[in-house]
Amino acid sequence: MTEGDGVRDGDLPDDLTAAEAGMWQAFRNGSVYDLSSGDMHVDDPHGGHPWGPERTVRARIVCWLLLDGPPALAGRVASLKLAGVRITGTLDLAGGTVTPYVELRGCRFDDEILLPEAHFTTVRLVDCAAPRLEAARVHTEGDLHLPRCRFLGGVRLTDAHIGTDLLLNQAVVYRDRSGRSIAADGMTVGQDLQAELLESHGELSLRSAKVGVSLSLRGARLRNPDGRFALNAPQLTVGRTLYLTPAGVGGPWQSGTTPARGTRIQRFECQGGIRLDDGRFGDAVDLERARFAFTDVQELSLRRVQAPELRFLGEEPQRGAVLLSGARTTNLVDRATSWPGPGRLHMGGFVYENLVPQGPFPLTRRLDWVAASTAEYNPEPYERLATVLRAAGEDEDAREVLLAKQRRRRETLPPAAKLWGFAQDLTVAYGYRPGRAAVWMAVLWAAGTLAFTHAPHPPMNSGGHPAWDPALFVLDLLLPVIDLGQVGQWRLTGGWQWAAAVMILLGWILATTVAAGATRLLRRG
Repeated sequence: MTEGDGVRDGDLPDDLTAAEAGMWQAFRNGSVYDLSSGDMHVDDPHGGHPWGPERTVRARIVCWLLLDGPPALAGRVASLKLAGVRITGTLDLAGGTVTPYVELRGCRFDDEILLPEAHFTTVRLVDCAAPRLEAARVHTEGDLHLPRCRFLGGVRLTDAHIGTDLLLNQAVVYRDRSGRSIAADGMTVGQDLQAELLESHGELSLRSAKVGVSLSLRGARLRNPDGRFALNAPQLTVGRTLYLTPAGVGGPWQSGTTPARGTRIQRFECQGGIRLDDGRFGDAVDLERARFAFTDVQELSLRRVQAPELRFLGEEPQRGAVLLSGARTTNLVDRATSWPGPGRLHMGGFVYENLVPQGPFPLTRRLDWVAASTAEYNPEPYERLATVLRAAGEDEDAREVLLAKQRRRRETLPPAAKLWGFAQDLTVAYGYRPGRAAVWMAVLWAAGTLAFTHAPHPPMNSGGHPAWDPALFVLDLLLPVIDLGQVGQWRLTGGWQWAAAVMILLGWILATTVAAGATRLLRRG
């Protein structure tokens, strides 16, 4: 019987092998067709043990069933459910519409799987081995599950549309000829994309992808040390949270939950750069305990990312850079030990509204954090930090930050301006410690009073002069604007004239620095 003859009536084609005939009948019955031997080593689809003809079917017959298969038996729903089956030839469903439910467990494909522009309800490939999955623009009404699968030549899901969930948990994917492990640019996932404990050998590309709820890479290991990026996902949109966090291993644990005490933990690890530029995240970007291994030219790039919360709680990258330029978040949750050192952190235009440090993060470390992000003087990071501290009621810390900004700015000034800056810093700390002015005034007044007590002071006018008062005389010298009527009444000679001139000069310097500081404070207010 040729293909198509009698299929609508459910007749069994003549040219099927025994294994294919059993699959045919199981399809009509909607039951699982299991050809496993019961020996876990023999049944391992990723192992090297050969599977003979007794558990082998042709891909052409599988396609026949899915695209134009026989009707279901009475009271049954036709579906393809295979376990421990070897499929030879190329499974080519490109452009087809597959109505039956598809679930393959522990199967082995000799050749690549071709699903571009195909339409499915739900597809589940669990613990299967295949050279490659080519599924650009595939469309599923329900899930696409690929957990524990292994693809030696990559997976392509470019512009795919997954109606509900995409599962890649514990999958192992190697690079294709272009260096990508998973190419999913422009993909849309209706609900969750779970790739927990994924092993990716190559670039995981999610450029302009959209995930309706959460994207979980908990415990994943992304490796692309020779390429620029191990995760390349600019303009990624996630409805809720991106998780680059630990996962529990080797025990019964629920996906997406915190592993129970005693569970072995596997961190998210990335050997290669990460690019999340221009990403939009509805809840958070979570980097709890993430581990990065960058080269000097690789980076964790979060430029212009927008998320209500950024949990920067991973290990400090020993090489490479962290880029937060133009990013915006409401809550910055971080640790002092998570940030890289000077020259490897860039935060120009980074906007955050609240600081939520985890563990000790003293102001001195926070100032080092800002300084590390500004290889050249840039006032914006200092002003942002001061604004956040002031909004939290930490006015004294905010003034310390702005003082640090002025000291950093002083390093860029020419010598004369730098000297004037030192004077302002020494006297009134650029206006951020106004109490210093009163201290300096009291010191100068006391020293001057003590000195001028011994100064000869013949009167300018022999008649009608006030009584000599060295304290009032020195105060008249120090106050450049107020005239107390003392300086013009007495004649000083020799070194005392120079002493008076020094007092006048110091008074002007003190008054000018106080005025400069007051002006700065008024502008800040």
